Amino acid sequence: MATIHDTTVTPTKLEVLTAWLPTRPWYQGTSTPQLAKAGGFRLDDPEGTTGMEFMVVTDTSGDSPVAYHVPVTYRGVPLEGAAEQALIGTMEHGVLGPRWMYDGPQDPVLAARLLALLQNRAEPQQQSVSDTPDPTVVAETTGPALPDGLVPGDVREGKHDTAVTVRIPGESAASGEPGALTLSVTRVLRPDALEAPADAAEPGGTRARVTADWTFPDGTRLRGTFAALRPATD
Repeated sequence: MATIHDTTVTPTKLEVLTAWLPTRPWYQGTSTPQLAKAGGFRLDDPEGTTGMEFMVVTDTSGDSPVAYHVPVTYRGVPLEGAAEQALIGTMEHGVLGPRWMYDGPQDPVLAARLLALLQNRAEPQQQSVSDTPDPTVVAETTGPALPDGLVPGDVREGKHDTAVTVRIPGESAASGEPGALTLSVTRVLRPDALEAPADAAEPGGTRARVTADWTFPDGTRLRGTFAALRPATD
């Protein structure tokens, strides 16, 4: 289980994200973000080496607040083989020392654990409390049972989400190619009431999704989809 330390981090997470968010294609603003923490949760690394946090931050720099979902990993050494754009920034942790902060979907450890959560093989943890499950984070399968052996691969960023190609070893043996799904990590969060979840009941629709809560600056508590697993479209 991950331990949450009561200590300082320099620069702060929000300071690092303030510089990084405007470089993303899904950033909705036109000026420097004005960020506040708005929710999230954590997943544990079975190896105990990588911290994983699914952060929600709200940006009030525009005419109306926007909530961003920013999954990140924290590592004590640089991630070998990581693309340059995967690194969000570096920080000094008061207990753990230097930390490299990575964009979560581009870190294979986080992508694999998110897939495990979608398969109900990982338990979400409270964002700021050690060794405490978070029952408000719900993973649900909305189609056929997911097969074992899912492997995260290429990452593509869109205007509202980040898509991770997920291979299904052996599923398309007749064609000689592995089958594929798309792990869609929501970036610009919308409440469920504004989404169109009807595809969950349709053939070829959503196979599984994770829903959780966040809070707007006025105190309104909202709930929506943080990640979903769907058939690949290309």
